[in-house]
Parts: sequence; C-alpha cells; structure tokens
Amino acid sequence: MKTAKKTDYWLHVQNIPGSHVIVQSSEPTEETIEEAAKLAAYFSKYRFSSSVPVDLVQVKHIRKPNGAKPGFVIYENQTTYFVTPSKQDTEQLQKT
Repeated sequence: MKTAKKTDYWLHVQNIPGSHVIVQSSEPTEETIEEAAKLAAYFSKYRFSSSVPVDLVQVKHIRKPNGAKPGFVIYENQTTYFVTPSKQDTEQLQKT
C-alpha cells in the first residue's frame, strides 16, 4: 500500500486476514479486476472455496485507524466480486 497511488485499486477477501492485491491503474479492465480478485482469493483461507467475496476499492478510500494492529484497515465505497480461485489460473497468471 505504501507504493500505491490514490487512484490505484486494492482488492482483499472480505472479513478474513489474507493477502491484498494492488492494481496499478485508475481504470482497470473487468478482466484485470477478475484476475486480481482470483489472486486475492487464492492467497487466502478460502483458497479451496467457491464464490469467494472479494472487495475492490480505490486506494483513496482506505484508511488505517490510529493504534490499529498491523495490516488492519477500514475502507468504504467498495464493490464486491464473487470469484472461484483455482491453482491453474494462479499459475498461469504468475507466468505472465
């Protein structure tokens, strides 16, 4: 998050600890959003689940509360995508 611009997009699986994904674009394509959401879902505890809720929010709508634990943030104005992560998709994305 420290290198993300306020116009970039941040994705994270809803309501559980896990990795976040930054899309460095102010206007990402739907394909890019879906791929990023699948990555966020795959690198979470929901790796083997289907229809995983992943929130997408522009970085400017994220804040860290004073005194919060490392990694804890609050965000608003999100859009939720439901994706099914797969090892095959993740491996393919890592090759590109």
